[in-house]
Amino acid sequence: MKPLVEFCASNVSSYTQSVVDALENDPELDVDVLEYGCLGYCGECYMEPFALVNGTLVQAPTADELLVKIKNKLREEEELLDADFPL
Repeated sequence: MKPLVEFCASNVSSYTQSVVDALENDPELDVDVLEYGCLGYCGECYMEPFALVNGTLVQAPTADELLVKIKNKLREEEELLDADFPL
């Protein structure tokens, strides 16, 4: 199953469109990127860039920092999965 990165439409229009584009166009990533009308994080939505990575809230002061945090979170989760299910 592919990792899932979810974005709030309001946050995308304010902060994170560049992050969505970067994730969708990164040839090294195989993730599902979805945008919803609301993710239920209204306070965070208007304060700074955020996304849900496999259901976990990831926030950062800037879109560039959010992209780095999302990629780090995806990498961490992949390493945990590999440790639990070695080939």
